[in-house]
Amino acid sequence: MKKLSDLDLRGQRVLVRVDFNVPLDAAGHVTSDARIRESLPTIRAILAAGGRPVLMSHLGRPKGKVVESMRLAPVAKRLQELLGSPVQYVKDCIGPEAEAASRALPAGACLVLENLRFRDAEEAGDPAFAAALAKNGDVYVNDAFGTAHRAHASVSGVCQHLPKAAGLLLQRELDAFARVLERPARPFVAILGGAKVSDKLPVIENLLPKVDTLIVGGAMAYTFLAQQGIGVGKSLVERELVGEAGRVLAQAKAQGKRLLLPVDHVCAAEFKADAAPSVHVGHIPEGQMGLDIGPATVQLYVEALRSAQTIVWNGPMGVFEMASFAQGTRAVALAVAASGAFTVVGGGDSVAAAEQMGVVAKLSHVSTGGGASLELLEGKVLPGVAALR
Repeated sequence: MKKLSDLDLRGQRVLVRVDFNVPLDAAGHVTSDARIRESLPTIRAILAAGGRPVLMSHLGRPKGKVVESMRLAPVAKRLQELLGSPVQYVKDCIGPEAEAASRALPAGACLVLENLRFRDAEEAGDPAFAAALAKNGDVYVNDAFGTAHRAHASVSGVCQHLPKAAGLLLQRELDAFARVLERPARPFVAILGGAKVSDKLPVIENLLPKVDTLIVGGAMAYTFLAQQGIGVGKSLVERELVGEAGRVLAQAKAQGKRLLLPVDHVCAAEFKADAAPSVHVGHIPEGQMGLDIGPATVQLYVEALRSAQTIVWNGPMGVFEMASFAQGTRAVALAVAASGAFTVVGGGDSVAAAEQMGVVAKLSHVSTGGGASLELLEGKVLPGVAALR
């Protein structure tokens, strides 16, 4: 797979798939420009190499129709402010108007094409649409890790028509995950949390042979505890997966892997922010539900992280959005940040938790793609990456 530096970009229209799916307020202003900022190194590198960036992205879920509130004009405006150089915008992503704008684009300027998902053909991966998009560029660069797991026209179709390479953001993501999945420094500890075992079972299957220790938290832990005959009250349990949980526990034992489960719990009678919390060791009483790991579990998990040299974290330890049930996630986040290990955090909730706990700057790599990072942890090949090879 070629890197950006492998392409001769001088004078070329560089068609770049970026992830500008950012939130807009009612007035059409960008309320968080984090994803735009993530794309800046690639855009600046293209400009420095004499290329002319033609940027394409989706925004929201317009379902194949033009939705005025989902146009990319406000994004183009914010990009120009961040870049400090001219950014043009065209109200279509294919056709004569878009092609003319890309051909007339002067050196030193960028062009933002209209929302790709205004057309059904994008998500359908339509070859004709991909060919039409390709007319807006001379070379293709994918820098949208957040959509690399989608076989969409702009992700895996356009590059069939143009010389292609990975952008700096995409390359950084792939390098980080390759480091933990293919050549981890040991001990290697994985932390998995979240609501459902069903969401993380393929990740567990792929990671268990690679890790030294697997830490399980969040509501998904209760399915494992139920399998062991531990009372979980009215905590969330996927009864149909209790057997699978038993198989994973047996697999971990057979492979000599350490699999840690909560030994105590912060519980409440209701799933409410103002519900009165109580700590229970071992069994959870009937009428109570586990909403966070307890203090003894925190101590157990923090101790396991202290000696780690590689850490992957995907999923919170509890309902961290509620202050009464955020302590477990906070303690794990702080332990990961203080570990000195090579740390990779993926998944929307984990990233949100890391941001909430103020530890992002102390982490080695915070992934920009929830679904894409999960599929990499499952051992899957992303369509957007495969298409670049």
